[in-house]
Amino acid sequence: MDEKVALDRLLQQTAALHRHLCPRQVLGVRMGMLAGRRLGVDLPQADKRVFVFMETDGCAADGVSVATGAWVGRRTMRIVDFGKVAATFVDRHRGAAVRIYPHPESRQRARAAAPEAADRWHAQLLGYQRLGEDQMLVAEPVALRIDLEALLSRPGVRALCSVCGEEIINEREVHCGEDILCRSCAGEAYYAAASLASSEFQAEAMAVQGHSSPVP
Repeated sequence: MDEKVALDRLLQQTAALHRHLCPRQVLGVRMGMLAGRRLGVDLPQADKRVFVFMETDGCAADGVSVATGAWVGRRTMRIVDFGKVAATFVDRHRGAAVRIYPHPESRQRARAAAPEAADRWHAQLLGYQRLGEDQMLVAEPVALRIDLEALLSRPGVRALCSVCGEEIINEREVHCGEDILCRSCAGEAYYAAASLASSEFQAEAMAVQGHSSPVP
């Protein structure tokens, strides 16, 4: 398929997810298309050969997913929130990996490529579709510092937390002596029970105001 035709088709698909098309979606699609060429893999995939570490969520991630067929829900994409429009694409068959991110001058080059655009946003939207890959993206071979297969775990493996009793999948349990804990009960929780959170807030308020009795 002609590259321009393929790009237009993928952009239509990612735009349908958001009901509009934005510059970061275009970046994500272009990144995914480049990854396929650099890895020598036909994308978007129908299997789970390519795994993606996406360094931000949002529009760029959807563009990458549409272009590669790698999705969080299929366990072929993982968000590692570095706050960067960047991604590492891994060929699980060969172990090869390439990290792709926008060229530092991509915004300025996009503006130059779309002089008729009314503003910066529309210049990026158009320019990112017109620029050559070498003008807007940087692709670098990398080596993973983690065991991808261990990260993915094995199907059907389950454990029960000794404290809360909830089921744990994908071998994410924590072993504490003879106890098996989920990460929340092991002290890694990102939440607290509403009643507990309220009590903690009240205690903090008393400490700040110097009260020794509950805040009215």
